[in-house]
Amino acid sequence: MDRIDRQILELLQRDGRMTNQALSQKVALSPRACLDRVRRLERAGIITGYMALLDLRKIGNLLTVFVEVALRDQSAATHARFEARMRACEEVIECFLVSGQSDYVLRIACASLDHYRDLTNAWTDDATLGIERISSKPELQTVKSFRGFPLP
Repeated sequence: MDRIDRQILELLQRDGRMTNQALSQKVALSPRACLDRVRRLERAGIITGYMALLDLRKIGNLLTVFVEVALRDQSAATHARFEARMRACEEVIECFLVSGQSDYVLRIACASLDHYRDLTNAWTDDATLGIERISSKPELQTVKSFRGFPLP
């Protein structure tokens, strides 16, 4: 990856709907050369997709909660079952394996506290997930949203 590839990535992180013509002008390449680079970055798995970022306050009152989960054991099977369940759960919008007192940190979007409680109760009631402890931190205000990774 060279300087131009990084420029392309920075620009597309800010505006994934930017036309190839506009992108090529900003990085000083021909449209064809720019498109070839974008496609190469996609094939390499560096660009994994494009999506719209939503303002949750304008589409409904979703409750977002940061959740720390500790598992009872560290077996690969327990982790695999837990991760599969998190991937399948539409309310889990992010899930990270971490180190420290918790094994996972999740970001969950629910319609209400009741919805959140029902969801997490179902997880703790399912012995196959091996959950020892869940700690919740409701999001009070978004100070800074994710808008892309810093690139060297």
